[in-house]
Amino acid sequence: MGVLPVPAEVRAILLDIEGTTTPIAFVQETLFPYIKDNVKEYLRAHWEEEECQRDVGLLRKQAQEDSSLDGAVPIPVESGSGEEELERIIQAVVDNVHWQMSLDRKTTALKQLQGHMWRAAYATGHVKGELFEDVVPAIRKWREAGMKVYIYSSGSVEAQKLLFGYSTEGDILELFDGHFDTKIGPKVESESYRRIAASIGCATNNILFLTDVPREANAAEEADTHVAVVIRPGNAGLTDDEKSYYSLISSFTELFLPSST
Repeated sequence: MGVLPVPAEVRAILLDIEGTTTPIAFVQETLFPYIKDNVKEYLRAHWEEEECQRDVGLLRKQAQEDSSLDGAVPIPVESGSGEEELERIIQAVVDNVHWQMSLDRKTTALKQLQGHMWRAAYATGHVKGELFEDVVPAIRKWREAGMKVYIYSSGSVEAQKLLFGYSTEGDILELFDGHFDTKIGPKVESESYRRIAASIGCATNNILFLTDVPREANAAEEADTHVAVVIRPGNAGLTDDEKSYYSLISSFTELFLPSST
């Protein structure tokens, strides 16, 4: 690895989150367990609120669509017949959420509830977004050199802003020029990177994309976007072919910007 020169035409750096700015362990060992451990308490505390009822309604609709799947958990409709019924319904929602998470599903209903729970957790200080220690100093340096910096993650834009707004480094949202999630397209499809370039008003070869996932790197390359694969503790290993093919960095400090000379 060592020093990786950034091509002179690059004007924007596009960052993945999980495994790139943030340890995979934070997502797997902090964010997702928080949902599993606290979903019942959260539902009890917020049940009467309109937002919570919308979340439950969406989960109920998803449960109906999933009814033919093995292990699917139905969510009954509330009839207003007392506390025992309410507890049964809340338990059904909890069981449904746990079932979906056990299958690593990405349904809108599940992501919406998770997002609202994480928002509350960040705001109350129960959770802080973790960052690798090289991330913030490097981004500040890139911005001083005139580089634009964007985020592209499969997590929702709201979830991204929570992570960086309530991070171990404080609120660092000012360091980013924009956020993209899968609404712009899947990260493994090259067209997504063309849409991002169009959205930020540059050519695809004016962008350097940093990710830990070779399939994403390949899709970006197909769109003529520059790519480097990030090697971090806890990330999935690369094949020998991937190691020899891709530009690799283990820290953002290894990027050398021509304009910073």
